[in-house]
Amino acid sequence: MLPPHSPTPRTAWVRVALAANHLHHHTLGEAIGRHPRQQLTWLGLLALPLLLPLSIPGMATTVAAFCVLVAASIFLGRCLPLPHWLQQRRLPGRLSEPLARQVARLTSRLARISQPRLLRLSDVRSRRLNGVMLALAGLAMMTPVPMVSFDNVVPALATVLLAWGLRVRDGRMLLAGYVTTVLAWGYVALLWWLGAELLLWLLWLLALPARLGW
Repeated sequence: MLPPHSPTPRTAWVRVALAANHLHHHTLGEAIGRHPRQQLTWLGLLALPLLLPLSIPGMATTVAAFCVLVAASIFLGRCLPLPHWLQQRRLPGRLSEPLARQVARLTSRLARISQPRLLRLSDVRSRRLNGVMLALAGLAMMTPVPMVSFDNVVPALATVLLAWGLRVRDGRMLLAGYVTTVLAWGYVALLWWLGAELLLWLLWLLALPARLGW
């Protein structure tokens, strides 16, 4: 459960940027800790690489599992420990430096426009809603989509918006996260529907010669 006070936005974003500079120095278990705000900071950071046109084997599964765990912690109002396999994961070194530079630029801009607002969306009474939405974003990221690359972009964006919206208590960012989570599930459903239609079309083509007596 998040502390009830409203953080200073610039200080919160500085902490996000500082955490990004240490992505490759620690395992997740060493870096994330058990403080809710620290976990939200890292969740947003770890979801960012999934917005880039890069393929990192196992990254989506790791971030999705962490997202669901943080969501459960928020929903229950208490921190849950990371499973051992997740504690040992590291972000690839080749990605950590460029990501840290991008995070520094992003957070400097967000610090100027983000502020605590619509605080009812991030208070204790809304923790169950936020836990559910964060879990849905993680599950959308975890859902496999056949024959499509970079299918985690929309769920990852939802995760970033929700995690950092909670971190700095920015209600507008949270609202954007809610909308993006719904869009993420619509996106996943659309990709599955298109995949099923493509499969049926291929089966029809394979059966065509037999129907024509060839």
